[in-house]
Amino acid sequence: MGKHILVLAETKGGALRNVSLEAIAAARQISGDGQVTAAVFGPDSEQYTEELIQHGADKVVVVKNEELKQYTTDGYRQALLQVIEQLNPDGVLMGHTSQGKDVSPRIAAKLGVGLISDVTAIELDGETPVFTRPIYSGKAFAKKKIKDGLIVATIRPNNIKPLEKDESRIMEVEELQVEIKDLRTVVKEVVSKTSGTVDLAEASIIVSGGRGVKSADGFKPLYELADVLGAAVGASRGACDAGYCDYALQIGQTGKVVTPDLYIACGISGAIQHLAGMSNSKVIVAINKDPEAEIFKVADYGIVGDLFEVVPMLTEEFKKELAKV
Repeated sequence: MGKHILVLAETKGGALRNVSLEAIAAARQISGDGQVTAAVFGPDSEQYTEELIQHGADKVVVVKNEELKQYTTDGYRQALLQVIEQLNPDGVLMGHTSQGKDVSPRIAAKLGVGLISDVTAIELDGETPVFTRPIYSGKAFAKKKIKDGLIVATIRPNNIKPLEKDESRIMEVEELQVEIKDLRTVVKEVVSKTSGTVDLAEASIIVSGGRGVKSADGFKPLYELADVLGAAVGASRGACDAGYCDYALQIGQTGKVVTPDLYIACGISGAIQHLAGMSNSKVIVAINKDPEAEIFKVADYGIVGDLFEVVPMLTEEFKKELAKV
């Protein structure tokens, strides 16, 4: 018997976040021959319905309440709880993003159920889903099951491939009404500090700098390489602490955890706190003058050399190769 899985779709900058499509793919795995419903919040939520359906949702519920125009903990918690009460799903999935990490434990606690966070893979044991998540800063993986009650889980970006877009899927959209009251937070303005046009958490390629970049100007070659590759720029905590870049770029145990297809580490020594945030990248390329640097122990490819010489050379070579495509 199939399950009914609800996915909370997240938007950013007027577009769906890719992790929401990944969560739909995860929901399809869990539901079997059941139903996958996507919920999207905000007064302009209806514009996302077609994309959600085409990527695997059977139905989309839109909640157009004006209080949900910007994310607030109280607003989304109240809205999601009311959606769950109206739809009575067997499970709720969302991205392991700042928003998902904020609202999911509140939903689980209110409903008196468990939470499996930061899921990187899903398999089935009969009809029971088995969730894989990293532990000990990514040094090991645990498998978790929820044998009874509502499933609540967050999906790590870039780990579960979205379903292929199918424009022939039939749209089913429903508008739900929720009551939002007693908000303790009002968002007046959102000021975003990012690594560029590519979302760091969902980037498939990341060019990252450490203390070896030596200054804020030292990041310029990294941005040039990132522009050529369509990549995001990240940084180690050491580079952020030194004032070379904003903490919004920080990757590591106390920053963002990323799993891109390609991670290029420039002038990063490989402290364990940084490795915790990027060691699960599919391919790691390290550039460092020190041949004994710890980063080389986790790298798939290593270049021993001065990043200020190597990175511009890589940029030029990538330009030539991409021009042939």
